[in-house]
Amino acid sequence: MKKMKKAMAVLMVCMAAAAAFGAAGCGKEGAEPQEAQRYAWPLGTASPEDTVTQIYAEKFAEEVGRLSGGKIKIQVYPNSVLGGDRELLETCRDGDIPFVIQNTAPQVSFMQNLAVFDMPCVFDNIEEVREKIDSADFYSLIEGVYQDGGYKLLGYADQGFRVMSTNKNIHAFEDFKGQKIRTMENSYHIDFWKALSAAPTPMTFSEVYIGLQQGTIDAQENPYEVIVSNRLYEQQDYVVETNHLPHLISLIVSDSFFQGLPLEKQEILVKAAKFASEEARKASDGRIEDKVKDIEASGTEIVTLSGPMREELREASQEVYDEIEKIVDTELFQAYIK
Repeated sequence: MKKMKKAMAVLMVCMAAAAAFGAAGCGKEGAEPQEAQRYAWPLGTASPEDTVTQIYAEKFAEEVGRLSGGKIKIQVYPNSVLGGDRELLETCRDGDIPFVIQNTAPQVSFMQNLAVFDMPCVFDNIEEVREKIDSADFYSLIEGVYQDGGYKLLGYADQGFRVMSTNKNIHAFEDFKGQKIRTMENSYHIDFWKALSAAPTPMTFSEVYIGLQQGTIDAQENPYEVIVSNRLYEQQDYVVETNHLPHLISLIVSDSFFQGLPLEKQEILVKAAKFASEEARKASDGRIEDKVKDIEASGTEIVTLSGPMREELREASQEVYDEIEKIVDTELFQAYIK
């Protein structure tokens, strides 16, 4: 029954988008709109409303409306209303849902070169990550990956780094040994924790809180925003700033949809995406500060790793780098780590 309702929701939204596409006269490049856009183009996410993803989506939709003088309308559908991450990717690629905002992790199964973002401990701070992602050389390469997959990359925001929460303080590298830590079902994430001699355990996210409560797992890893919004810190004594992976959020559009738009509409989308990325990053920084305060106020301790400790993590990650290097385009791999 739920699947049927979701299918109907997607169908209705896609019909509305198709009507808007035709009504706005965007079928041919350079075509002039014959009338105002009747229906909003859908933008789907699998995230709840109170997230940086939602802020990113809303800022993009608002800026598109402003730059177009209200002629282009985008409607945001959060909470997997239009499908989970995989369904959103498929319908976006097919052009049924034009816009999607989501983390890069589920995109690896569609575009294996995106595994480059699964290399742990490459960066020391989020400013380095943003500088790398925004650099013209790297961005042009990663943009090509998306285009080959059937998408147009409009930009990246982030939720800072993924960090570890646990009931065991981390004083030395050896303290990771044996900890049963929940990870996503991503082989590179699992291999990273194995390299630290931890015991990674893939688990559905909905089971994580209970798993921590009942001791099925000792630890988990997520961005600060997820740790606080799901109150995972209530079951943990420490949050360790492993900062092992940046939690990147991509804004993509169906490439066939994008290429069918008049040039001036393409330019509006690109400009709006740049603005929205900057706003989402600012929001992320502020929200992380607030989340840290919430965690500390609860009595859970924040543990910051020393420089030498971070270097040990990086050295332990070498095998993961080697595995990823085998499947990622050489130029892209080098551009990311140099």
